[in-house]
Amino acid sequence: MGKDYYDILGIKKGASEDDIKKAYRKQALRYHPDKNKSPGAEDTFKEVAEAYDVLSDPKKKDIYDRYGEEGLKGGGPSGGGAGGPGNFSYTFQGDPHVIFSEFFGGRNPFEQFFGGRNGGNYEDMETDDPFASFAMGGSKMGGFPRSFSSGMGGMGGHTSVVKKEQDPPVVHDLKVSLEEILSGCTKKMKISRKRLNPDGQSLRREDKILEVQIKKGWKEGTKITFPKEGDETPRNIPADVVFVLKDKPHPVFKRDNSDIVYTAKISLRDALCGCTVSAPTLDGRTVTVSVTDIVQPGMRRYINGEGLPYPKRPDRRGDLIVEFEVKFPERLSQSARETIANALPRT
Repeated sequence: MGKDYYDILGIKKGASEDDIKKAYRKQALRYHPDKNKSPGAEDTFKEVAEAYDVLSDPKKKDIYDRYGEEGLKGGGPSGGGAGGPGNFSYTFQGDPHVIFSEFFGGRNPFEQFFGGRNGGNYEDMETDDPFASFAMGGSKMGGFPRSFSSGMGGMGGHTSVVKKEQDPPVVHDLKVSLEEILSGCTKKMKISRKRLNPDGQSLRREDKILEVQIKKGWKEGTKITFPKEGDETPRNIPADVVFVLKDKPHPVFKRDNSDIVYTAKISLRDALCGCTVSAPTLDGRTVTVSVTDIVQPGMRRYINGEGLPYPKRPDRRGDLIVEFEVKFPERLSQSARETIANALPRT
């Protein structure tokens, strides 16, 4: 039994020209060797290209639909009287990478979206420069251009114009400190993106400053969207640029929603006999926390209103939570052991 080109593309016989194109796009992106490193992916990628080469050409498709792969490749019935394909003989000699590139308008999208700097995770935004900068065209979510020229030129396809679709969002992490969440701030991000010239075909590279307004108390995961600020080409609608807030690790505090947690390290003596702790606050002050009870494992003290602003009520704030961590001595003298043994109950 010959190859089932429809099955290779994941469609049924009788699929429309549009369905064939969409199926090729999906399968080619799935099995492209630059993305799929599994064994056999490259062979499947080639089969997908061959299937598209046949099914996108009306003549080849007609012969294949009637006589299958054998008839297409000259191994089936011949001669007009028998209803065979006559002298027609097809052998796939195309380069699957060339078909892929031409399908996406003359450029391999993996080079555009994953080549060089565009494939990075943009940690370089966290610098001391007044403007963090990055290039457009890449996304942690794996964006690819959705619109393309469907013509295959010398590959036997039909040239047609496809309605422009918007590229997937370009998503970047934006790290902010707890102090910036406390007071709110403005981040200036310098982007470099492609823009169309007035002729509608040629491109220019331009820079733009995006001002990201960080409001008081915003939670990690909050998204800020700048519509259509991505790369522009003749074949696409520019992607939205999306920044996702991420908390920077803090040297003193941990965040717990709108509360902040401070770990106070105390001695075993203080844990048993009581102590006073000076706990820092996010705005540089200190607050005094006195403990007269025995400090139990996991004990916490809450200082109201010293945490982060509530996102929906920025005039109110969460709590500063003081967690106690008891430091045990590494060694004790014999006399200290005897004193503790006499002082503490056995149960």
